[in-house]
Amino acid sequence: QVRLAESGGGLVQPGGSLRLSCTASGLVFSSFTMNWYRQAPEKERELVAAITTSRITNYADSMRGRCTVSRDNAKNTVYLQINNLAPEDTAVYYCNAVLPYSTTKYWGQGTQVTVSS
Repeated sequence: QVRLAESGGGLVQPGGSLRLSCTASGLVFSSFTMNWYRQAPEKERELVAAITTSRITNYADSMRGRCTVSRDNAKNTVYLQINNLAPEDTAVYYCNAVLPYSTTKYWGQGTQVTVSS
């Protein structure tokens, strides 16, 4: 059974940083493109960052320059480092695994990030 478990969310002050983690089990992690999405209240889920099996990265325009996605295949874990957090970054952050050239995808349960003073 495939499981994606996010962690690292919480309450942080504006200007602060967080590192989110997503650990996968039940799949061949190195074969999957790993994505981070977020969903704020009353908004659609949006892609934040992605990292391919070749470690090519892509970022949403709103996150570029203050966000880094990385992966450790030995630990089956993908990370999302976010710096200079702002209240508009408040959302539930979801981990997503996609097998390239297929319809196979999995989602985690999400981790809440709240940016507030």
